Amino acid sequence: MDWQELRKTYPRDPDLPARAHRLAALGRVLGGTQYDAIPNPFGTEYNGAGEYIPLSQRRPSVRTNMCRAVVDDAVSLLFGASHWPTTAATDPTLPGILAQVAAGTALPALMMEAATRGSVGSVAVLVEAVDRRLRFAVHDTLYLTPRWDGAGELSAMTECYKVTGATLAGQGWPVGPDDAAAIFWWQRIWDRADCHVYVPRRVDAGLPTQVDPTRSTHHGLGFVPWVWMANLAAPGVVDGPCTFEAAIDTVIECDYLLSQSGRGLKYSADPRLVIRAGPDPYADGTPASSGGAASALTLPLDGDAKLLEINGDAAGAMRDHYRELRASVMEQIHGNRAQADRLSAPASGRAMEMLYQPLLWLADRMRLSYGEYGLLALYRMVCAFSHAIAGGLRINGRDYAGLDADGLALQWPPYFAGTEADLAQLAQGLDTAVRGGFLSRQTACVILAARAGTPSPHSEWARIGTERPN
Repeated sequence: MDWQELRKTYPRDPDLPARAHRLAALGRVLGGTQYDAIPNPFGTEYNGAGEYIPLSQRRPSVRTNMCRAVVDDAVSLLFGASHWPTTAATDPTLPGILAQVAAGTALPALMMEAATRGSVGSVAVLVEAVDRRLRFAVHDTLYLTPRWDGAGELSAMTECYKVTGATLAGQGWPVGPDDAAAIFWWQRIWDRADCHVYVPRRVDAGLPTQVDPTRSTHHGLGFVPWVWMANLAAPGVVDGPCTFEAAIDTVIECDYLLSQSGRGLKYSADPRLVIRAGPDPYADGTPASSGGAASALTLPLDGDAKLLEINGDAAGAMRDHYRELRASVMEQIHGNRAQADRLSAPASGRAMEMLYQPLLWLADRMRLSYGEYGLLALYRMVCAFSHAIAGGLRINGRDYAGLDADGLALQWPPYFAGTEADLAQLAQGLDTAVRGGFLSRQTACVILAARAGTPSPHSEWARIGTERPN
């Protein structure tokens, strides 16, 4: 079975666009539920009618989830605890304010979730202000439709999906008991001034057209409060390429190979006994075959018996084949091909970067999609909220209005912290460059502070100035 055949087992809603089905299918792989639509477990060989069930119609008993593992590794290098980027801006107080926003809204955890869920192609973040306090929410995009204007700015966002009448009744919509099991369209549209919530409509009646004025809101922000992030793509693209789609076929092969290998090893522990009897195999009441090797049998003179089992050579060949398949998966999606058991001693930061180079290339591309085009856009939107809301934003108990996003930029820490020897060698080189007049002391300070993993490299020079004796 390959990915094309596996997708045919998923239910398909004809009312949804093709991209929604593609994103939903890729989301199954990311969540590890891609085989749940196959009804037969791997250990069931025959159905109730005695017919043999092919392997492609059974759920694998082993799921490697290599696609999710690569995504998790890359996201950890992108927004992990020691990889969260700091900010720099023309206003020296803005980085500290944005750091308070990130801490107060759990923004690092939210961005890790966004980068993980966006690996299927895209993800979107809704920004709302409740009592002048910001709130972020990550949304999958299979039910979202963005629209950009000629300048590349988001001009509208449509959210539309199906919901049961019972769910609508629980939300306070006037739905009668006869329509509790019916399916309705639920839709809302954001633009630069309003959020229009439409009266739900039965699917057989078409999309909603009537706006509910009591549930709609006029935000008056002057911009759409959404940030759209296309995976591994530039802004203005609806869906970027999936991080792991190229390797799904090989991962399916790995899952079935390991499932069949495990099945063979279990049968070797209790092999099937096959008996070749004489002219009348049932003359003495002995059955022609018996499951397992526990029963001792008496055979006629011309009879024969054998144990069907997998030998060590076949098991070793399966392991070698799996290693080749795994290496192919990691090469296709830029995963980590390093073997941890082969690292005999601690390595320097530069050596670790070379060891994990393919994964770092993937993380570099994700820094653009979810950092420069995602997190930085969220920070700029925070500043825009401070202008649009009367009284400004309330952050950590203080009010901030009119925040200036001029010169706002991200500063990324190194992927791997340098060892003491690395930092000493870098410090000596920077000292030589400063003494030779090729580098300023401030630039050298920023370089060394960034390499050492200082939270705010640019502010380190200011601290040195305050600590320097007069």
